[in-house]
Amino acid sequence: FICCLAVSDMLVSISNLAEMLFMLLLEHGVLVMRPSIVRHMDSVIDMLICSSVLSSLSFLGVIAVDRYITIFYALRYHSIMTLQRAVVTMASVWLASTVSSTVLITYYRSNTILLCLIVFFLFMLVLMLVLYIHMFALARHHLHSISSQQKPPAAHRGGSLKGAVTLTILLGVFFICWGPFFFNLILIVTCPTNPFCTCFFSYFNLFLILIICNSVI
Repeated sequence: FICCLAVSDMLVSISNLAEMLFMLLLEHGVLVMRPSIVRHMDSVIDMLICSSVLSSLSFLGVIAVDRYITIFYALRYHSIMTLQRAVVTMASVWLASTVSSTVLITYYRSNTILLCLIVFFLFMLVLMLVLYIHMFALARHHLHSISSQQKPPAAHRGGSLKGAVTLTILLGVFFICWGPFFFNLILIVTCPTNPFCTCFFSYFNLFLILIICNSVI
């Protein structure tokens, strides 16, 4: 799952780089193509970017579920997460991301498609939030039990603080990098002509850069 996440994140960067190079070559006249071919190439690159972004987001959720099973069902982990199920999960994520990105690029002006994308992001955010907080609560409970049996119970506070910091960084980076992009989509659906919303839309490229930063982090 981590390897798939790494591949997804690399594809986010590679596809964005490919689009940038493609645009620069066209602008400087190095590459000469008919407008119809340019539009087709642009759609293909956009689909690749969208697919890699969706798969990256999906694998973050899959890894959270896998960690949760590892901690709460440690003795049954290998019977729950078999190699076959892992392969099916990975293949399903890649296939769903490819199909979804194709539909998204084709009908990107549809509010229904944007709403589906927003719901998907919120679902992943809530899923990760619930699972990681539950895992952190269990770790904190174990640290409390261990420290209560030791004479100087100093390890409890330090361990809890480290766990809290790790959890805050993990979810904080996710929310900061992805939040503005999906907030932009929410504004497109709810108030496309409002002056404040129009001003917010002008920073769309910055929101895309934040998603790439998430891949780098």
